[in-house]
Amino acid sequence: MNPAKRIVLIVQMRLDSTRLPGKALLPLAGGCMAQAVMRRLSSVRADRRVLATDADGAAALGAMAASQGFAVFEGPKDDVLRRFALAASRHEAAYVVRATGDNPLVSYELANALVEHGMQTGADYAGYTGMPTGMGVEFIRAEALLTADEEADSAYDREHVCPYLYTHPERFSVFRPPCPDAWRLPAASVTVDTALDYQRVTRIFEELGRDPSDARLMDWLRAEAGS
Repeated sequence: MNPAKRIVLIVQMRLDSTRLPGKALLPLAGGCMAQAVMRRLSSVRADRRVLATDADGAAALGAMAASQGFAVFEGPKDDVLRRFALAASRHEAAYVVRATGDNPLVSYELANALVEHGMQTGADYAGYTGMPTGMGVEFIRAEALLTADEEADSAYDREHVCPYLYTHPERFSVFRPPCPDAWRLPAASVTVDTALDYQRVTRIFEELGRDPSDARLMDWLRAEAGS
């Protein structure tokens, strides 16, 4: 592993969602949602994989994360940007792949393409646009992430990690291309924020199986949308 190119995948996860409390532990795809998320992310190109959570999350999810090959990092509960910056520093990241625990159908194919493009462009921030919400990740140069942590002061930037980067293109190199055509469906969503989202994603797994391919998932979403 070349430390100058070390890619650390960091997925944020907590138990106390206001809209769907305890959703990380809700049953899904033969396990729970946290397991489904980490299982998909295990196929993303990375030198290390980290679950970044708070104290309660570390206690509840630590053993599960270890079984999936994820280290556990316990950081600030509400300052997610600081949690990511500290985790990136702890694991000596050169680059960070940011993922969230809301997305049990995240696309490792898109993620791996983004990592490749991000490395090629040398961008501080890279993220596709136009795919269904919940299928994407973000790729960040660790140095830029640490700068954002030093400078960002709004609650929104602290909670959402990356907006400070892509809303300051005068400060950072930003790469936000349209996603490949096979994933283009911007009105669709497979993220889980509410009980209705959870019921819908549960149905997707029941109909498509434990590890549906992106192609099958996109067919399902297009059929649902009538396109």
